[in-house]
Amino acid sequence: MPLSKPRSRSLVLAAIPLAGILALSGCFSDGGGDHRGTGDRISVAHMQPPRSGLSPLSDDAFKLSRWSASETLVVLDEAGEALPGLASEWERENDLTWRFTIRDGVTFHNGQPLTADSVVNSLQHAVDATPVPRILDGVQLTVRTEGEHEVRIETGEPDPLLPHRLSSPQLAIFDAAAYTENGVNPVGTGTGPFEIVDVDGVSGATLDRYDDYWGDPAIADGIDVKFVPDGTARSAALRTGEADVVEAIPAGQAASVDQDLLTEVPMPRTNTLYLNTETGPFADPAVRAAAREAIDRAAIVESVYEGRADVAEGLLGPALPYAAGFRADADYRGLLDGRADPAEVDGVRITLGTFTDRAELPEVAVMLEQQLEAAGFDVQQDVREYQYIEADALDGVFDAFILSRATVLDSGDPVAYLASDFTCDGGFSISQLCSSKVDEQIRVASETEAGEERQHSIMLAEASVLGTDAAIPLLHERVIQGEALSVHEAARDPRERILITADTHLDAE
Repeated sequence: MPLSKPRSRSLVLAAIPLAGILALSGCFSDGGGDHRGTGDRISVAHMQPPRSGLSPLSDDAFKLSRWSASETLVVLDEAGEALPGLASEWERENDLTWRFTIRDGVTFHNGQPLTADSVVNSLQHAVDATPVPRILDGVQLTVRTEGEHEVRIETGEPDPLLPHRLSSPQLAIFDAAAYTENGVNPVGTGTGPFEIVDVDGVSGATLDRYDDYWGDPAIADGIDVKFVPDGTARSAALRTGEADVVEAIPAGQAASVDQDLLTEVPMPRTNTLYLNTETGPFADPAVRAAAREAIDRAAIVESVYEGRADVAEGLLGPALPYAAGFRADADYRGLLDGRADPAEVDGVRITLGTFTDRAELPEVAVMLEQQLEAAGFDVQQDVREYQYIEADALDGVFDAFILSRATVLDSGDPVAYLASDFTCDGGFSISQLCSSKVDEQIRVASETEAGEERQHSIMLAEASVLGTDAAIPLLHERVIQGEALSVHEAARDPRERILITADTHLDAE
């Protein structure tokens, strides 16, 4: 497919911090030295402790961005469009080459200036990392400086999504001092409005306002974070006022908290029933259609999720604002018209797998078993921890498998998810689907330039998958975020990239 004419982007960007704060398991206290207890500091309870010592080349990068301690060359707006961050503008020079202009006047938390050399150094460490950050998996990048303020990036193949890739928190830019023989140390080496000044292992961290920030300085004096893996403890921290902002209140705990303190944020995560299209009863499209017709999504949402989820109309949910609008499109509807008619089933034996790591999924499995058996299926469940069941699911051991799946990965774009789950060469093909029509729709979407045309192509790819009944989307999950009434301007981000921003603050006492 021919590429469109290279375009440049040059937009003014308000300071959009991409960082977050460390949370600890245990109770909040007024202790912690000179950086705590001022009353203008925001206390945060996070769900998971760091897994890789806060290395920005790991999933811990999302903690750094939720604290506004780290920043990337590019940021995404609510619609997933790329906007300038540490890069003030960029231009696509040809199919393979992009030129990024580095924002002037930015300093790292240690006082060193942001330069093209420091950008190239950070990106090169990401390219050379083992394992490579997810966003660069299978992507070939060559990065080099063009003077003090420009960086040239060449891709191995045409990549219209390169600016979106550079928005991944795992490609945040740090001073050269961060990169040591023992890993990447983000303490005092980021560029965000908050500076990490202390880390207490997997317990917590302290961040102070960075007064020399290139954008508008943070309103709050700082952030005090604790990691609280236990959902009951996080809920209690919100109820008692020990935490100002609390990540991921469990649905089962939500009723015990003042509802005025809760905000439900749609997530780009879909609970989906994958059907094995290669072997077993669901190799027959008519039997897959019978399963599709048997499922009552709304009943699952109301019973298991207590109404705190969205009934799925497709693979992509309300976290992607453009998705719903394209489903009335004639081309989209046409791809669904070829669905098979449901077969009459009577005693068709199927195996249904899922995992225990997400507390709701075993309950979903029970409801699906009841609904499928009412339609004539004979269901045998297999429920284990994810680490013990993933290989069997990918090998096609199950006739059906329930998965909670992130549909928007690090680029903010769902094409990678569609390709991995539903193409012939996909690396996460639980449905074992191999359809030339589906592959072609996903290929077209992957090669289309960012914007409305790409969104349309993505939705046609969704329709092509749904037309096979290889996957039956059940519901779109929400995260329940807790905020004290004194909190203002906390980010409510479906992608979980930002939480505390330069604008986040508490009521003045």
